[in-house]
Order: sequence, then C-alpha cells, then structure tokens
Amino acid sequence: MSSEEETSQTSSSSSSSPPSASHFIGKKEDIVKAGRVTKLVNGSRDILVLYHQGKLHAMDMRCYHSGGALQYGDIEEFNGRLCIVCPWHKYKITLAEGEGLYQAVDDPTAKPLRTNWRSKGVKQRIHKVTEVNGDVYVVLNNSSEAIDSDAYQTEKYRTVLLKAEPKPKPKK
Repeated sequence: MSSEEETSQTSSSSSSSPPSASHFIGKKEDIVKAGRVTKLVNGSRDILVLYHQGKLHAMDMRCYHSGGALQYGDIEEFNGRLCIVCPWHKYKITLAEGEGLYQAVDDPTAKPLRTNWRSKGVKQRIHKVTEVNGDVYVVLNNSSEAIDSDAYQTEKYRTVLLKAEPKPKPKK
C-alpha cells in the first residue's frame, strides 16, 4: 500500500482517544447528513471533509489549479476512480490520492480519436480521516514535499483574494 493510499483511508477506532496531532471536525452523523463540511484546521489549513459512498475523505478545500471551492464540486467516476470535479474549470481530482486526471489522445492522426485518462501526479493535498466513537478527526498531511494545492493555504489568499471573489447571487 502506498503512503498516498494510506493517507486517504478512513479508519475507525473503538479506542476512546483520537490519534495524536488530530483535529476534531465534527460528529460523523452530522457530516453524513451534510455530505460535506469545510473547516479551518490548526489556524492555517482550509480543508474539505466529504462523505461519499460510505467513506469519509479529506483534502485541501481549494482546487490546486486556480483556487476553486471544491465543496461545490460534483463527485464523478473516471476510469474507475472517484474524483471531485472543480466547479470553476472542471479539473478532476481523485478522492483517494489527490491526483489530477486529464483525458489524453493516444494518436491525434488516428480516426476516430481514442482517448484515455492519465494522471498529472499528486496535485491536491489529501489528509487522513479517523473516526473515534462517532467523532471525526483529521490528521493533516504535513509532508514537506510541496503539493500544488499548498499555494491556496496562505493568509494572503484568505483575506485578500477571497474578498475580491464574486459572491454567488441568491436564487429566486
């Protein structure tokens, strides 16, 4: 099992204490009901925790490409892999590994065109989710290796750029 697969797994524990360095997100029943929750963790990391097909997943809240709010993205399957699709530019990010997927053309001169899904590598930081007695905790992925989504985890981005972002218009 790769460390990326390990990071994305949800673990349940019957022990009465959460893992060290974990952050309380909420009650599992509330997250299941809402489907998705966002939280500022450790005063510095905006994360998205989502519940899909019986599993909890956690990742950086903003898309690695341009900072789109992933909590509004659809969950779709591409080549057997569950992905969240960024609502801004339709970038596909695997829930388990944080890989960016794209559709490649094998031979542009061949008719009809044949395409397949390929990975750009890990672009979105994925965090470990743990459930302890109905409480959901996240352990941040503190790998020193830079990941593209890290660019949107700054105070400058939160305070300056997000205020300039257009507000959604209320539905009539």
